[in-house]
Amino acid sequence: MSTWTPLESNPEVLTKYIHKLGVSPSWSVTDVIGLDDDLLGFLPRPVKAVILLFPISDAYEKHRAEEHERIKTAAEEEKYPEDLFYMRQFTHNACGTVALIHSVANNKDIEVAPGVLKNFLEKGAALSAEERGQALEQDKDFTEDHQQLAQEGQTDASAYETVIHHFIALVNKENTLYELDGRKSYPISHGKTSDETFVKDAAKVCKEFMARDPEEVRFTVLALAAAQD
Repeated sequence: MSTWTPLESNPEVLTKYIHKLGVSPSWSVTDVIGLDDDLLGFLPRPVKAVILLFPISDAYEKHRAEEHERIKTAAEEEKYPEDLFYMRQFTHNACGTVALIHSVANNKDIEVAPGVLKNFLEKGAALSAEERGQALEQDKDFTEDHQQLAQEGQTDASAYETVIHHFIALVNKENTLYELDGRKSYPISHGKTSDETFVKDAAKVCKEFMARDPEEVRFTVLALAAAQD
């Protein structure tokens, strides 16, 4: 398994990254400054995905293992939308890139110009979640772009092997809120949502992550949203 330098949760760097990958300049990554309704109201609209960065703690791992056992049978039988783009993460510290891929790939109205990301999505359309994860690990162009942008953030590259934080994406697919986490075996459904309620519904899921780890403060929430003029 290869190892990448981790991406910082820096909206400017992540925005530069998605634009380099071919995402239209009409979209950008922005900070979510709070999860209360009044603060969520400051986000530029529309919001296409919410990205959560959190520590991989004992509480998270315990929940992940219990959740896997609880939903395993149902997840194997569940009928996900045919075009739900989900992939596993097999590259250390690639979770930021995987979360961005999940965010863009599951919003068809986000234009992606020919290039690294569009090529990956087109080749990955017919692959399984595991095959997509393997394809990313073997994609030299994606690796090069990730490494270049990671170096531009505030990351201390010398310490990257000890990173314990993880990015996931929350998206609205066919009016269902999905948690897309490359470390999990399946997409996680968090129930019904809509374009109007997605931001609040995603914020609720973020709050649930925080509630499971009440002593932890190292959470960051970002949004993939319309770029501000």
